[in-house]
Amino acid sequence: MTPPPARRRRAGASDAAPARNLPRRGTVRRAQAITTYGVGSLVAVDQESFIVSGLDRADEQWSADEAPVIHERRLARLLGVRYFRLPPASDDTSRDGVRVRRFPLMHSCPECGDLRRHRDFNPPPGRSVCGTCEVDLVPSRFVIACEGGHLDEFPYRQWVHRSTERGATIAGQCGGILKLRTSGRSSSLRSILVSCTCGVPEVSMEGSFRRNALKDLGLRCLGARPWLGTSFSDLKPCPLTPRTLQRGSSAVWQPVLKSALSIPPWSDGRADPLAEHWDVLRSLESRVEVEAALKVVFKGASPLSAEEVMTLLAAEREEDAQGEAEVTFDHRYRALREKEYERLRAGNDERERSHEEQFVCETPIGDPTVLRPLGVTGPMLVKKLREVRALAAFTRLAEPDTTTGSNEVPLSDTTLPWLPAMQVHGEGVFLRLDEERLGAWEKTDAVTHRVERMRAAHQKLLEQRAGDTAPIPLSPATPRMVLLHTLAHVLVDEWSLEAGYPAAALRERLYAADDMAGVLVHTATSDSAGSLGGLVAQGEPERLARTIRSAVRRAEWCSSDPLCVESEASGTGGTNLAACHACVMLPETSCEHNNVLLDRALLVGTPEDPGLGFFSEVVEER
Repeated sequence: MTPPPARRRRAGASDAAPARNLPRRGTVRRAQAITTYGVGSLVAVDQESFIVSGLDRADEQWSADEAPVIHERRLARLLGVRYFRLPPASDDTSRDGVRVRRFPLMHSCPECGDLRRHRDFNPPPGRSVCGTCEVDLVPSRFVIACEGGHLDEFPYRQWVHRSTERGATIAGQCGGILKLRTSGRSSSLRSILVSCTCGVPEVSMEGSFRRNALKDLGLRCLGARPWLGTSFSDLKPCPLTPRTLQRGSSAVWQPVLKSALSIPPWSDGRADPLAEHWDVLRSLESRVEVEAALKVVFKGASPLSAEEVMTLLAAEREEDAQGEAEVTFDHRYRALREKEYERLRAGNDERERSHEEQFVCETPIGDPTVLRPLGVTGPMLVKKLREVRALAAFTRLAEPDTTTGSNEVPLSDTTLPWLPAMQVHGEGVFLRLDEERLGAWEKTDAVTHRVERMRAAHQKLLEQRAGDTAPIPLSPATPRMVLLHTLAHVLVDEWSLEAGYPAAALRERLYAADDMAGVLVHTATSDSAGSLGGLVAQGEPERLARTIRSAVRRAEWCSSDPLCVESEASGTGGTNLAACHACVMLPETSCEHNNVLLDRALLVGTPEDPGLGFFSEVVEER
């Protein structure tokens, strides 16, 4: 994360400033800097706690060789940036790393019981110990956050003085020292006791997690953004009420990730040198204008011909959301998915490929008609793919799929031309459901009624998260979306058993819309395990048919049945039905929708209605 001490340089011909001598506090993998420990998240290192800093000065801090630039034009255009950067390498030879700041600042000493800011303990340089007791300090277990993304210290002083008649006033004037201890009677909040040497009664932390606990104290969000290093004078009051959270809670930080596959004509990497010039090139209409611009920019040594650039511009314009009165981010993201769906259906043969091609999608050798009785069609073997996954923003107290752009927190205080991202090289299997059979199934009353319950619950959750002024997004729950989502989960579980992949090493990519009904399951790790051919081999029709039958029959039973299959609502806000961690839920890194909108009854039916499932005929086969 933070860099190791810099090596001393000799003064000489180089005028470059030496690297800053910052202490090193542990290491993280590049993928974790996007999915787990991104900007604004809290990181626990040994006995200390830190928050990952924003990107405002990252251009100066991240060296080009340890944080290289990567390109994915389709995703960059969607997110409004020119390029992406890998987070800096963090190993024994690293010169730099991801910057962090100490947070929370409130610490307690387990020996003397003092509860105060870290610096007030007078710790020795480079250590986090009590200057008097010489024991390791413990960071505050509690922080407060609001849905606007702000994060702050828990107001211990106001909390302990709340029983007085003028609690807020006395808390501000009290010169006493806060004390923290545990009674040891239980592990509940009632056993965590806070006191002040000014003589107010000792109080417990019980009740501090109530939604209105801080509002009842008259406290509002101050708009603190510690990951940006904002001072008290920079704070802008926030109208939202903060809530108490555990420092290690997943609700403290949730990444907003956007991804795209590299598909032709962008997937050979030859267009990368043009990344800085696309805005100019898009404004040109004719081949002659493009050719003249290339000569000026590259001084006659353009990596692409004018014809190739015209082809790229035409492909880019095809992804423009057409026929929409108001083109939103969701429209553009769907257009991106539609082009991927078309390319996955069409594939590319050897004549279309070059040595640098990063997308290889072929038709299986076997007879695909063996899949027809299952309602599955169009299997494709994706022998080579590249996915770029960018950290676009983050949220607090809300899942990214149940929030709106107004609650998404940017990674920097200023607008940057890039975002941090990771790239995955791997393989996958793509399949589609038969449109005729799917169309008849999704119109049945039992299916539409069941999915409507999930959609209503999800829509209610979206409305709660949107706030008073933010636009309310529509729930994506439809019969085909829930079916494809659940099918992808059971396939990942099956292949984790059959092909030896851990479930966390596989990832789903759904293509669900009126004109799309496909699933891509691909490797989601950035190491060599993602491209060994083991997953592609599972896509041959005969083997795929056996896998689907086995996965569906396995989904027929859950160790939590009958509670699971007969559940009227499960998951966050009732957004799932027959789905739990014992049957179809996956690791969060493998699921695009955070394990919501799942129902295995749409695969296999229910005891009361066996014909409800799309694959009910498979269940009846014995």
